[in-house]
Amino acid sequence: MQHVRIPQDRLGVLIGEGGATMREIERQAEVRLDIDSETGSVGVESVGDPVTALKGPDVVRAIGRGFPPDAALELLDDDMMMLDTIDIDAATRNEKDLRRKKGRLIGENGRTRELMEELSGASVVIYGSTLGAIGQPPEIEAVRGAAEMLLDGAPHGAAYSFLERKHNEMKQQGMQYHEFPQSGSSPRSESQPGSGSG
Repeated sequence: MQHVRIPQDRLGVLIGEGGATMREIERQAEVRLDIDSETGSVGVESVGDPVTALKGPDVVRAIGRGFPPDAALELLDDDMMMLDTIDIDAATRNEKDLRRKKGRLIGENGRTRELMEELSGASVVIYGSTLGAIGQPPEIEAVRGAAEMLLDGAPHGAAYSFLERKHNEMKQQGMQYHEFPQSGSSPRSESQPGSGSG
């Protein structure tokens, strides 16, 4: 059994009305959740397919990091889906700096966070002192790159240009990828010989 600690104000989201969300996670991830509401510690025990169950702790972690349950459950959609978290606190000097840097990542009326989502294709949530992203590895890489630029003090324009470049790269790879429809197309079919048509 693995233990994941999540903030107590997220336990209600994890459990859901009448335990509905918790049961849905248990069903889809093939795990059993043992929630300690005193400490915020969640035990995750595999009860079905061990490979599926490996994602169980990440689903719980994602909800703990501010993701709505449906976004957290997307981790189970595909083997390549992953959760990445950036510790904003680690890049700040004090509470005031943390607020300022969080503000840079969120942007005016949440625009920066929205652009990160739109251009990367990942789900992005800023909660507490972390930025969380759920997506495929290239999507996560785009979000992390932009977030680190902003935390390092780069202008928003530079981070947006970086995201646009990544967006176009992914789109191009996606186009090459769709030229070769394959049964059960695996993400690894991207680098096929002859797929370099520009």
